[in-house]
Amino acid sequence: MTQAPTTALGNDTSDNDAIDNDHVRQLDRQHVFHSWSAQATLDPLVIAGGSGCRVWDYAGREYLDFSSQLVNTNIGHQHPKVIAAIQAQAGALATVAPAHANLARGEAAKRILARAPQGFEKVFFTNAGADANENAIRMARAYTGRDKILSAYRSYHGNTGAAIAATGDPRRIPNEFARGHAHFFNPYLYRSDFWAGDEQQECERALQHLQRVIECEGPGAIAAILLESVPGTAGVLIPPQGYLEGVHRLADHYGILLIFDEVMAGFGRTGRWFAFEHFDVRPDLIVFAKGVNSGYVPAGGVIVSAPICRHFDDQMFYGGLTYSGHPLAMAAIVATLDTMAEEGIVDNADRVGNGALATGLAQLARDHAIIGETRGVGVFHALELVSDRTSRAPLPGAEMARIKRALIDKGLLPFVVENRIHVTPPCIVNEAEVAQGLAILDEVLGAAS
Repeated sequence: MTQAPTTALGNDTSDNDAIDNDHVRQLDRQHVFHSWSAQATLDPLVIAGGSGCRVWDYAGREYLDFSSQLVNTNIGHQHPKVIAAIQAQAGALATVAPAHANLARGEAAKRILARAPQGFEKVFFTNAGADANENAIRMARAYTGRDKILSAYRSYHGNTGAAIAATGDPRRIPNEFARGHAHFFNPYLYRSDFWAGDEQQECERALQHLQRVIECEGPGAIAAILLESVPGTAGVLIPPQGYLEGVHRLADHYGILLIFDEVMAGFGRTGRWFAFEHFDVRPDLIVFAKGVNSGYVPAGGVIVSAPICRHFDDQMFYGGLTYSGHPLAMAAIVATLDTMAEEGIVDNADRVGNGALATGLAQLARDHAIIGETRGVGVFHALELVSDRTSRAPLPGAEMARIKRALIDKGLLPFVVENRIHVTPPCIVNEAEVAQGLAILDEVLGAAS
C-alpha cells in the first residue's frame, strides 16, 4: 500500500518538490545531534507520516511498525480523536504555567487515578519518564528521610541525573553523577545469576539476594526500591510469580518505599492498564509516561499514594517543571485514555497479543534455532537470538545489525536491543498485521539461520 507523502507541516509534497527523503536525511545529518550514538555512524530512516500501525517515508514506502517507535505509540499513529483533542486544546489555550488550575490537567489526573489501585490520590505531571523517575526518587527521599535507592542491574529508568544512576544497564557508567544508588540482580531465568533450574528457584534465590543487598546497604539508609514491573529495554523480563510480592514484603518489613516504573509497560502494553495488575502487589508510587498519550505530546508523571500526599500537605515538595501538566499533553492524555476505553484497545492488546502474536512467536522459536527464547505478555514480547542454543551465546552485534537491516528492507520496523528483537506493535494491532509481521520475521530469521 502506497501512502501519500506529507511534509513536516502537513502539506502535500506537490507544494514543495524539494521535500524528499534525501533532503530530510541531509538536514538531519547536518544539524541534528542524536541520542546514544556516535554521530558519524548514523543513517537514520526517514519517516514522513503514519496511521495506525504503519508509517511511511516521502517516497510513499510503507513500514509495519512493530516497535511502536520507542514502545510508546500504544494507540497507534495519528489516531483522529487524539489529534482532534490536541487541535481543540491548542485553539483554546496552548500553554499555561503549572501553578494555575487547568481543566485539561485536572481531567487527565482524574482519568489516570481512575485506573490506579485504591489508595492513590494525586498525580504529579512531568515531561517524560526520566524526570518522572527523578521526582519519584525525590519524593521517596523526602518522605522517608533516607537517601539510598535500590534498583536492578537489568533496568532502564531514563537519562536524567538520578534516573540514569538508577538505571542498571551499562549506559549509566559514564553518567553516574548522582549519589546514593545501589543495584541488585533481578530474576532472568534464561541467563540466571542464581544457578536456578526453574522459576520457583529463580524467584526464591533472587529474593534472598535482594534481602542480603538490603542488609548490606543498611535498611535504615534505603528510601525506596525502584523496579520496572516488567523490565522492557532490558529484555521484556516477566517476573516469576511471587517475585514482586516478595519484594513488596521485604520493602514493608524494612520500612522502604516501593516504586514501580510503568513507563514502558503501562497503559495497555501488557494487556492490562498497568503491568503490576498481573501480580498481587501494590506500590507506593507509580511512574508513567509513553503509552499514557502514545507520545503524541511529551508527558509523564508520578501517581502518588495517600500517605505520601498527606506528608506533603504541610511539607514543601522541592520539585517542579515549567511544562508540568502542559495543556496539549493533558488533552492528549484525556483523549487517549477515553479512546482506549471506548474502543477496547487494552482488551485488544490482551486478546491479539496473548493469542495470535504469542502463538506465532512460539512457532518461530520452534522453527528457527537462532531463537534461544521467546517471552512476553500482551503486545510486549522479545525474541532472544543466539548463535548456539546449547551455550546460549548471544548473537553478535554485526549479525543483529544485518537482521535489522533485512527486516527494514522488507517493510518491518523492528525494535532491536543487543541480541534481541523486541516485538512491540501498537495495542491496536490486528491479526492480519500480526500475520504480516510474523511472516517477515520468519523469512529474515530463516535466511539468518
